[in-house]
Amino acid sequence: MINKIKLLVAFLLLIAGIAGFYLLADKPVVVRILVVLAGLGASIAVLWTAPVGQQSLTFIGEAVGEARKVVWPTRKETIQTTMVVFALVVVMAIILGVIDVFFAYMVKWLMGAA
Repeated sequence: MINKIKLLVAFLLLIAGIAGFYLLADKPVVVRILVVLAGLGASIAVLWTAPVGQQSLTFIGEAVGEARKVVWPTRKETIQTTMVVFALVVVMAIILGVIDVFFAYMVKWLMGAA
């Protein structure tokens, strides 16, 4: 029960930080961002005290670590892949267009309009 309350408090702190950003619309952007960061920091601090929160934060940390291991394609590979996809889309559009015209002709023929 206490862990659910901690999760609720963490969620409310995060919402309060976001709400503060909009409620302080007349203040400088730096102040508004600091309010959001304060809400986020307080939320993480409360979240860390709950076992589910620790597991969640550990999972997020591991996910970030795995994302750093991703090998991104080079510019050349990206352009080549994009061109292949574009070519396949054009080919499929032509094929589907021919099939559509064929079926339209067949429907007209079956209806006796051809």
